[in-house]
Amino acid sequence: MNTLLVTAPAGTFRGVLDRSVRSWRGIRFALPPSGERRWRDPLPAPDAGGEVDATAFGPVCPQPVNPAVPLGEGAVEDEDCLSLNVWVPEDDAATPRPVMVWLHGGAYTFGSSSQPLYDATSLVAAGDVIVVTVNYRLGALGFLDLTGAVADGGFDGNLALKDVLLALRWVQRNVAAFGGDPDRVTVFGESAGGGLVTTLLAVPSARGLFHRAIAQSSPASSVYGTARAEKVARRFLEKLGVTTPDALRAAPVDAVVTAGKAVYDEVPLSDPGTLAFAPVVDGDLLPEAPITVLREGRGIPVPLMIGTNKDEASLFSFMKSPLIPITGDRIDQMFADMAAENTGVELPTREQVLTAYEHVRHRAIGLGVARDIGFRLPTLWVAEGHSTVAPVWLYRFDHAAPFLRLIGLGATHATELPYLWGNLVSGPKDPTFRLGGRRVADLISARMQARWTAFAHGEEPEAPNAPAWPTFDVDGEDARATLVIDRHDVVTHDLDGELRRAWGDTVLSFS
Repeated sequence: MNTLLVTAPAGTFRGVLDRSVRSWRGIRFALPPSGERRWRDPLPAPDAGGEVDATAFGPVCPQPVNPAVPLGEGAVEDEDCLSLNVWVPEDDAATPRPVMVWLHGGAYTFGSSSQPLYDATSLVAAGDVIVVTVNYRLGALGFLDLTGAVADGGFDGNLALKDVLLALRWVQRNVAAFGGDPDRVTVFGESAGGGLVTTLLAVPSARGLFHRAIAQSSPASSVYGTARAEKVARRFLEKLGVTTPDALRAAPVDAVVTAGKAVYDEVPLSDPGTLAFAPVVDGDLLPEAPITVLREGRGIPVPLMIGTNKDEASLFSFMKSPLIPITGDRIDQMFADMAAENTGVELPTREQVLTAYEHVRHRAIGLGVARDIGFRLPTLWVAEGHSTVAPVWLYRFDHAAPFLRLIGLGATHATELPYLWGNLVSGPKDPTFRLGGRRVADLISARMQARWTAFAHGEEPEAPNAPAWPTFDVDGEDARATLVIDRHDVVTHDLDGELRRAWGDTVLSFS
C-alpha cells in the first residue's frame, strides 16, 4: 500500500506526497553532535517511540553564508543536523527498488541535503529508484581533527566520514521498510560529496554498505595525513582563542564557524593546492590515502561511474575563490611545495606540463592546470586503478547553456547537477536559459537521469536513442573509452591522451 505512514526498525514515520513522489524528511539518524558530543563520533539515534512527523527537513549544519549555495527557504542552522530524507515513487513496486544515497558537495564546508537543487522528485519518478539525501557535519564541526592538537581532550576525528558511514548503516537497517533493496545501494556525490565517495572506496569498514558508486568532480587526491591536520587544528585554535577541551565544547557555534571560515580561506593561500578541511588519513578508519589505494586497484571492488566537467576551474576564478591555485605564482608555489614533499619522485617539468595547453589562450592556462591537478588527473588515476578490480565508466560533462558560455563559465564545476536532478531552473530570476537552450537541456537531463538510474538498477548506464557507453579499460579494443556529455552524447577513446603525456603517470598529491 502506498501509505505515507511507514514503520521501520528505527520508528514509525509520517511523510508527505508531492507531485507523485512520497518523501520522508528530517529523519534523525544520530544523536545531536553538540555540547559534550561536539567533535565526538556520531552515536545512532535511539529508535523512536510513537509516530514521528517526517514532513519537514531537519536543520542544516551551521556554516558561513554563501550566496552560491542556497540552502532553501526557511532553512534553520543547528548542530543537531544529522538527519536524512527518503524519496520514493508514489506507487509501490512488485520488487524492492534500488537505492541511491546522495552526498552533497560544498568544499566540505557548505551545503545540505535539503537544498532545493536536490529535490529528488524528478530523479525518483524518471528512474524508478529510491533516493536518500544525507546531512553530515561540515567545516570545522565535521572535518577538524583535534586529536593531535588537543591530545587529551577526548575528541575524535574523521567525524563527517563517520556521519556518512552511520547514515549508510541506517539505510541498510531501514530502507526495506520504504520499499528499497538494501543489497542494491549506490552511493553518489559531487565535489566534496564525490570526494567522500572516493574516500569511502578506501575505507575497509565501508565494505558491504554500498554496492555501486558514482563520483562526480571528486577531489580524490585532496585527502591528507595527521601532520597536516594537526597544523590546521592549531591554526583553528589560534583563531578561536580557546584551547581547553571544556572551553572548546562550550564555544558558541557562531564563533566555531567564523574561526573555521578564516582557516578555510587562509590554508589554500599559504599552501596552494591544499584544503583546510577534508577527510584525514588517520591510519585507522582511513588507513591509507584513497588516491594511493585506488590507483593501485585496492579499493572496495564495486562498479564505479566517475567523471568531471570540461571547465571545472572557471567557477572558482569567477567567484574569486582561493580554493584552487589559478595564477602563475600560486601554481609555481604548489609545484615547489609538492616537489619538496615528494623527494625522490620525478615530477613533470613546467615545460612538459605546458605542452597540454598549447592550444589554450594564455590567460586560460592557469584554469586548465587547476582543473586538471584538482579534478581531471585524480579522476583518471582512480579510473585506471579501479578498472583492474571492477567495471568503471568514465565521463566528461561538456555542455553549457548559451548564457554560461557567454559569461565565460562554460561547463564549470557543478553545472551538471541541475541536469542530473531534473531541476533545471532554480527560480524566476535564474538566468541560465535567458539566451535559450532549455529544450536541449531537457533532452540532456533525460539522458543523464536514464544513465545514472540504470546504473543504480545494476544495468549498463545506457539511455534511449544515445550511444552505448563502454567500460573504461587501459588496454583493449575500447581502450580508455570516455562518454562526452553534450548536446549529443559521444564516446571518445583516449580523450585525455595529451593530458596524460604532458603530466606523466606519477600521482601528484600532498600528504
